[in-house]
This record gives sequence, C-alpha cells and structure tokens, in this order.
Amino acid sequence: MQGSPLDESLVQQWKLFLEDYYKKDIETIALSYPNNRSLIIDYDKLDKACPNLANNLVSNPSNNLFNAEEAIKDIDTAIGNIELHFRIENLPDICKVNLRDIRVEHVGNLISVDGLVKKRTEILPEPVIGAFKCQKCGAMINEEQTFSEFLQEPSECYENQGGCGRASTFKFIENKSILIDTQRIQIQEHPEGLRGGARPKKITVLLEDDLVDCICPGDRVCINGILNLIQRKKGSHTLKSSMYVIDACNIELKEHSYEEIEVFEEDRKKILELSKDPDIYSKIRNSIAPAIYGLDVEKELLSFQLFGGVPKTTSDRTHIRGDIHVLLIGDPGLAKSQLLHNVFRITPRSILCMGRGSSGAGLTASVVKDDFGDGQWTLDAGVLVLADMGMACIDELDKMRDSDRDAIHPAMEQQEIYISKAGINATLKTRCAVLATANPKLGRFDEYGSIHEQINLPSTLISRFDVILPIIDKPDTDLDSCMANHILSVHCNPNDDNIVPAINPEFLRKYIAYAKQNIKPVLTDEAEREIHNFYVKIRNMSHKSITITPRQLEALIRLSEASAKIRLSDKVSFDDAKRAIFFIDYYLKKVGFDFETGILDYDRIATGRSHSQQERMRIINSIVTRLCSESLDGWTKFDDIMHEAEIKGINESIVEISLERLKKENMVEQRGEKYKVII
Repeated sequence: MQGSPLDESLVQQWKLFLEDYYKKDIETIALSYPNNRSLIIDYDKLDKACPNLANNLVSNPSNNLFNAEEAIKDIDTAIGNIELHFRIENLPDICKVNLRDIRVEHVGNLISVDGLVKKRTEILPEPVIGAFKCQKCGAMINEEQTFSEFLQEPSECYENQGGCGRASTFKFIENKSILIDTQRIQIQEHPEGLRGGARPKKITVLLEDDLVDCICPGDRVCINGILNLIQRKKGSHTLKSSMYVIDACNIELKEHSYEEIEVFEEDRKKILELSKDPDIYSKIRNSIAPAIYGLDVEKELLSFQLFGGVPKTTSDRTHIRGDIHVLLIGDPGLAKSQLLHNVFRITPRSILCMGRGSSGAGLTASVVKDDFGDGQWTLDAGVLVLADMGMACIDELDKMRDSDRDAIHPAMEQQEIYISKAGINATLKTRCAVLATANPKLGRFDEYGSIHEQINLPSTLISRFDVILPIIDKPDTDLDSCMANHILSVHCNPNDDNIVPAINPEFLRKYIAYAKQNIKPVLTDEAEREIHNFYVKIRNMSHKSITITPRQLEALIRLSEASAKIRLSDKVSFDDAKRAIFFIDYYLKKVGFDFETGILDYDRIATGRSHSQQERMRIINSIVTRLCSESLDGWTKFDDIMHEAEIKGINESIVEISLERLKKENMVEQRGEKYKVII
C-alpha cells in the first residue's frame, strides 16, 4: 500500500514466511510475469504457520500489505526479482462484515464482504506517483498520489529531489508519471438476504491493476480489502459527510449456484432418506404455497422448475440451457401472483419484479452516465443479470412496453446479453429460470380463442417459454365448496396443519441445493425412446399444421431431467419421461388446440394464428392482389373480394377478419369500401 512506512523487521518476517511456504508459487508466477502479477495467500495457512503475523495483518493491514510486497521483491526467481501484488483469501470470521453493518469503527480495517455486482465503470489510468515540472526552475518533482478526485501537487519544489526549494506552480507530466489501471464497481446486498421490503445496501469498491475487468455486473463476489473514507462531492463543492469505499486487495468470485447453502452430513442423510419416499413428488408439490387451494398441476410444474434440467455445452461450445421457463396466464383472482411470490421466497438467488414500470434495460442491462462513474459511462445490471444462476420472477409481464419485452428474448434462450455502447463491449450471463404471469386483455381467458389475441405479448416471446399454463375460473359446486372451506380455514386458523408445508422451506432449499450440486441425470434408453416416439407421433398428427417443434422436444428433456433430480436419481427413467410428456401434452392441448379443425396447431402459439387462419389469409391476399392488378386504379371493392371468396367457400365474417389481419400486418390498405395491396 502506497504511503505505508517501510519496516525492515516486518519485511524480514514476511520474507521468511514466503520463502518457506510460497517460494514455488512465486517462481511459477515469475514464468508468466508480467501477465500474472499477483500472489494469493491463504489466511488459514498463514495463521497456522505464523499466528503473530496473521494477527498483525488483521490489526494493521495497510502496513503489512505494503511490507509483504516489499518482501516479495527480495525473493530471487529464475528471472530475478519481481514486483507482485500481495493478495489474501479465506479471511477469518472476525474480518467478515455485512454491508448493512459497516460502521466508522471498521475504517482502516481489513474486512471481507459478500455482495452482488450492480455497476461497473470503464477502466481508467490513474497516477500512483505523479511527475510535476516546476514552472520556476524546471526541476522534475515526484509526488505520491492517494485516491482522490484531484491531483495532489507538491507543496514546494523539493530540494532533496533537485528542486529549488521554493513554493511554485507545477505542470503535471503524464509520460513521466507512474500510472496504473483503475476501475470502480458497486456491490449491493444479496436480494435473498434482505429483510422485508428493505432497500439493498450498496458500497463502492476500488480495483487496481490486475483486479480490473475481472468481474461483470451480476457476479456474486466476496471482496477482501481495507475500508476507507472519501469525501462526497456535489458539483464543485465538497460535502461535509464522507462515504465508505473498499480498497480491494483480492476478489473471490462465487461461480456456482447454491454455494451459500451448506448441506451438513446430518442434512445429507435426511435428504437421501426423503428422496426414497414414494410420495416425494406430492410432498414437494404440497410445499409450494399450501395456503392456495388446488392448482396441483401448476404447483407440480413449479416444483420441476425449481430443480431444473441439466445445462450442457456441446463440442462446438454451443450452450444448451437447463433452466425451465414457465408462463402462467389466466383469469384474475386465482392466485397467479401468490404462486410467483411463494416460489420467489423458496428460491435462493431469485429476483422479483413487476412488468408494469419495468423497462428492457431494467430487466437486462444498461449503460448509463451518473455520479458513480464521475460522469463516465457505467454498466448497470438488470433483473435477469442479477438473477444469474437463480430465478427471475416477473409479475404482469403483459404490462411491459413492446420495445422493452423484445430485450429479454436473447436473455431467455441464449442466456447471454450483449452490450455494445459508448465504447463498452460486454457479455453478461443470464443463466436463470424465468417464471412470469400475464392477464388476458379482456379480463377472462377464452380457451377456444387464440392465445396471441388474448394476451398482450408478442408470439416470439410466448414461444420461448417451455410450458404455458392457462388458469381458468370455471364454476363447480363441489370445487367451490372445498375452496371456500379452505380459504375460511386459512383466515380463521392460520396455524392449521393443513396449511403447513409438507417440507419445511429451509430444508426444501437444502434439498434443491443438494440436487443441483450433485445430481446430473442422463436419459436411459427407455426414456429416450418414449420421448422420441411422442415427438414423432405428435409431429405426424397433421400434415397441414405444425403440431410441435424442436423447442418443445428440448423442453421435454429438461422436464424429464428435473423429474429425475427430484428423486435424486442420476438416470432419467421411463416414468420421468412420462411425467414430462404429461406437462407438454397438457399445455399444448390447452393453448395450441385448433377447435375449428380439431387438431393441435403450434402456429397458434408461435405466430398467433392457426394454420387454417394463415391459409385463409393467403387466399384472401391472393384474391386482393389479382383483383387490384386487373383494375384500372389499382383498387378493388369489398363486394368483388367477397364474391371471389364465396367461390372458394369462405364466408363473409372470415373475409372481414382476414382483411383486418392483413391491414394490421401492412399487407393491404383500405379506403372506404376499397382495398389495395401494399407493395
């Protein structure tokens, strides 16, 4: 650390420790120097070897880090002496502080904080030693710089550096100064650790040299560093209060999901015992929103989504997602949002947002200018990036603007977001499952109508969901009586055993974590054959329409793998395949069935129109095109179109609907009772 005094005794202590325990590491780093410029020390190893030195590091970090780096310079390697950064990992509990608990007493201490990277500035050069030219005598004076928004000029032209010793004005000389790369990041508390509706606490972290550009917004990190204070500014004025910053000395990147959930041996035994329960599927299903009556199919599907499939990377580096995307649509008042909130509370690393008021940048990522980056461009992560390796729960997805919804297409399928703006080029990961809800435009969902016409969502977005479940409110005396009794019981006796989850939420999280960490099931021959036969059978149900696509085939595989993971099985069985087939078959018949032709038609989901509707539109369009080409003014009357359509067996209402759709797609133009093809 710059500004710390050189302590020969302390340098010698560090040198002895490093030569005894890290000499080989230093020599290995020397072979790739200067591309590799950091030596990472394990605190546990230091504490066992030199407890006094370890305690001294914690109590006086700045001085020890500086002298440890000086000690590294004294160690000979194959290429001579090298300058390495001294970085420390695996700090003890005494150094670990929650972002919410940071106080003045921690200033100057070595601390370790966990957080989620929210923002990142671009990389900027900053002087460590500033070179200044005296405007009176021309001497070159060096001045050590500390973190500040302003250059720190020499107080005088120092005689011990060959100067004139007088007070003077100075000119900063960049090419004579010692510069390093710097970057700021902003981390915030993990969403799952927040209490109630509390806003996440944030803190700025300063990165230098080889620590820059090693993390992206959305990454979950552990920052080890020294807590400092810097002055807050507003415009050209320095404010009375200061702000906390962490001068990072090491970053521990947490790559894998559910890492923070520790499964002890006792838990593992209980998990393995529960996995053998023949009622495991119903128990997990009944642990999701037990206060909500019924909706067994929906709850079981959500349990499959919690476990997810197995992500894969092919030999050509193509990523195949394992996350399962689910869309719940249907009538109001049937607890869609409650289901979503319950899954949010169960799932670690989940983010909840409302479609109303959310922007595309808020869901994905944005490049903004603000005070955090001193007016420079910064990368700000959105919901899907922050939910990486978790789940994004989006309520009322249909309330978003069309332009904003378009932004999440690649985030759902490729699970990456590409940012290219203001000189910032970045690829952010969005490896999360998406659970969304939507409401029909006219209040009630019509199972006989096209889903595209009822939901304010583009067909391209709808088709990216693995499963779409409509929840329809139908009067039924027996069902209504049972539901009324259940709701009354919830209100009158909220602690009733019938409302208690079958599996404790904390234990369910551990169960899911164990499955995700340890179970990677593969398809058996029987399961593969069953999925293959179902896909081919559905594809050949009709030669006039597309009944199912490869996207549903991949969804079948993911659901089958999720079924096996629930049983903690490393093999996808025939029964797992049958469970997956049930969900896909159920959802296709609910939203992809064409009641006019009596066949499954995936075009109703993918394009918003059935194959028969598209065929009629093509016929009407060809009629209008031919009649317009035969007329003198290029227009044709509705009566003439109707006459030609009747010959082909199309009635007037279908003609009117087809013409309206052609108008919406800018294929025909209307003027009164006349129509013209738009070329």
